Amino acid sequence: MDYAENILETIGNTPLVKLNKLTADLPCLVLSKYETFNPGNSVKDRMALTMIEDAEADGRLKPGGTIIEGTSGNTGMGLALAAIVKGYKCIFVISDKQSKEKMDILRAVGAEVVVCPTDVEPDDPRSYYSVSKRLGEETPNSWYVNQYDNPSNAKAHYQSTGPEIWKQTDGKITHFVVGVGTGGTISGVGKYLKEQNPNVKIWGIDTYGSVFKKYHETGIFDEKEIYPYVTEGIGEDILPENVDFSIIDGFTKVTDKDAAIYTQKLAKEEGMFLGNSAGAAIKGLLQLKEHFTKDDLVVVLFHDHGSRYVGKMFNNEWMEKMGYVE
Repeated sequence: MDYAENILETIGNTPLVKLNKLTADLPCLVLSKYETFNPGNSVKDRMALTMIEDAEADGRLKPGGTIIEGTSGNTGMGLALAAIVKGYKCIFVISDKQSKEKMDILRAVGAEVVVCPTDVEPDDPRSYYSVSKRLGEETPNSWYVNQYDNPSNAKAHYQSTGPEIWKQTDGKITHFVVGVGTGGTISGVGKYLKEQNPNVKIWGIDTYGSVFKKYHETGIFDEKEIYPYVTEGIGEDILPENVDFSIIDGFTKVTDKDAAIYTQKLAKEEGMFLGNSAGAAIKGLLQLKEHFTKDDLVVVLFHDHGSRYVGKMFNNEWMEKMGYVE
């Protein structure tokens, strides 16, 4: 008989799926690393489990403890699944720009959800960074995860996602394209791929309102780059320790409107019902067209599932209200 002992054993080994219609004008083969096949429907299941296991191993997370984290939703889901299996409580701090579906899903798996305003500085006591840190200090027997600076985040992708992509492409991958938020995925996968072949190019997808692209190109953290944006799951107004800029070859920025439109296009033209960051990733990949040749094999990673955005990018009234469609 072939079965998993619990839901956590189904994390990883996600498929590579070819893109056809949206990439028809590109000279190269484009494959998507389809992370919604993880049990929590996102790439974040991988690092959530690794962060918990590492914290258990060194005593930061003790039996019966409470896991506390600021999340845009997906890391929370991964942490919640592991917490259920392992017997922990969860408190998640989420910003009010995240979709209602994400908040409802976290509550559905037994987590307590605290909602904070988006449009405040990171060091404002109301920000989701500050609130999650404070709850970590105030809650007895708790562990504040801090996915942004937690090295287990990038380690998870170095140990699983990177090797999977290398094996699935038979070592033929030439470019890896992925949205950058905490930086764990791009840094962990990028490090592994460049160790196998230093010529593999690592491209990050950024959004307008985020500091990554300019910082990578100039070394300047420009606060004038920071303003509120709609795209979920990528971009930052801080520099997480998990972003290893030395591994990244370049960034391209995608507008909120393009990210939303291409999220719909993936569903309607490829049958890929994916989250908002996937729309940004495929549009960013198309913007990089001149970097690809007929001999290239490009892998783009799709983070999460469309069910988390039904009230937003998949709702035409919302798209009209935002001015993204006529």
